[in-house]
Amino acid sequence: MPYVIADACIDVTDRTCIEECPVDCIYEGSRKLYINPAECIDCGACEPVCPVSAIRSDRKVPEAKKAFIADNARFFAEPLPGRDEPLGAPGGAGVVGPLGVDTELVAAFEKEPAA
Repeated sequence: MPYVIADACIDVTDRTCIEECPVDCIYEGSRKLYINPAECIDCGACEPVCPVSAIRSDRKVPEAKKAFIADNARFFAEPLPGRDEPLGAPGGAGVVGPLGVDTELVAAFEKEPAA
């Protein structure tokens, strides 16, 4: 998986990255955005525009946030709550629109209070 969106995106979902993505591979959950590993072309256009630095190459994700690598893939590979089938690679986020649901990790995630 080339790029991953980690916890800094939870409850922020700025969407600037969606506007920059040339292949429409960034999907909107309820609390967070997710990059489809099967559709991403590893161009990196999304990373510098993220206002909260939530997007990183999978090789540069800090150790404490490594769970988001598998979780990002899980969003597409396993059925999401309320769905019978995995999302897979539907051909772009614009095809499906906002999904309004997250993985179990993100749905249960409690953000740390800002210092």
